[in-house]
Amino acid sequence: MNGPPTRVRLRVVPGAHRSEVVGRHGQAWKVRLSAPPERGKANAQLIELIADALSVPQSSVEVVSGRGSRDKVVAFEGLSTEEAARRLEAAARAVR
Repeated sequence: MNGPPTRVRLRVVPGAHRSEVVGRHGQAWKVRLSAPPERGKANAQLIELIADALSVPQSSVEVVSGRGSRDKVVAFEGLSTEEAARRLEAAARAVR
C-alpha cells in the first residue's frame, strides 16, 4: 500500500484492570491499558495492543501525537482507514 500512513485517534485510559480496545469514543477509539502512565510504559503497551488488534507489526505502529496525553493519534502502514476500523471493532467485540 502506497501513500501516507493511516492515522487513528485514540482515547487512552492507563492504569486499568486489563488492556483492551473498548469501542468508539466520539471520533476516537477508547482503549484501556493496564500499564501506568509513567516513563513511556503506557505508550509502549498501546503500540503492542494496537499492533495486535490490527494484525500489523509493532514496528509499523507509531504514536505521532499526544505522547503525554490521554488523547493520542497513532499512525501505521498497510491498512486503509476502513479496514483498521473493522479490525478495531472486531477487537472491541471480542472483549464484550
